[in-house]
Amino acid sequence: MALLLKGGPVAEAMSQRLLDQCATLKEAGVTPVFAIVRVGEKANDISYERGATKRCETLGVAFEKFLLPADASEEEVLKVIQAVNEDDSIHGVLLFRPLPRHLNEDKIVNALAVEKDVDGITDLSMASVFMGRGAGYAPCTPSACMRILDHYGIDCTGKKAVVIGRSLVVGKPAAMMLLKKNATVTVCHTKTVDMPAVVREADVVIVAAGRAGIVGADYLRPGQVVIDVGINVNAEGKLCGDVNFAEAEPVVAAITPVPGGVGSVTTSVLVEHVVEAALSKCRK
Repeated sequence: MALLLKGGPVAEAMSQRLLDQCATLKEAGVTPVFAIVRVGEKANDISYERGATKRCETLGVAFEKFLLPADASEEEVLKVIQAVNEDDSIHGVLLFRPLPRHLNEDKIVNALAVEKDVDGITDLSMASVFMGRGAGYAPCTPSACMRILDHYGIDCTGKKAVVIGRSLVVGKPAAMMLLKKNATVTVCHTKTVDMPAVVREADVVIVAAGRAGIVGADYLRPGQVVIDVGINVNAEGKLCGDVNFAEAEPVVAAITPVPGGVGSVTTSVLVEHVVEAALSKCRK
């Protein structure tokens, strides 16, 4: 039976440190403020927003919502971005993506001030991940994967790691973060030849394929650590990951459950970035 790498204990450990930091800020007369910018009413966005605001309330971080209709013009969205950039009381901003197709997402994303980009979506933030220096924050989901590995004492030094998925949201930054942990990293994607054989060679596997249950027993071997980033709804209407948990759990050494794994840590990382942004501003 595999060790379950539950996100709850990781989030709880992070919470205590964040409470201490928020107390320090309060003594200085500062309350961290988190701005949420959402265009439209996507169920996934609203669900994530609910989790993030709940975490804010738990930790004493204030939040403001800037909600626009799905047919909002580019000018209207850019006006909101400008407003949150210029508001000195706001320390971090979450802009939900993807934006509606009629909007120039690249233009809007990169209009966001990098020091307030707590979800690591701007080009400057992403550059800091790849270069290992610079302004901005790393994307929250791959950061959460690293926090889980750290919390459970999983040392990646010298290990073979495979990341399934090459998006800028998870796959590519996760690969860079694993390199920083001194792993030997392979990135798999839709053009990878004999992907199961490649994945079986790995000691650590991060799965961000975006397809329910795509990774089954044929991809896995005993001794592996599997981090499942996927959030999908199966035919029975239940949440599931990109890994077929029923097939994987009896085989591997450790695995994150879905739900109850990466997601709860991701929102904690997001709020942590807001608090860090507030602390950074206080130091200036």
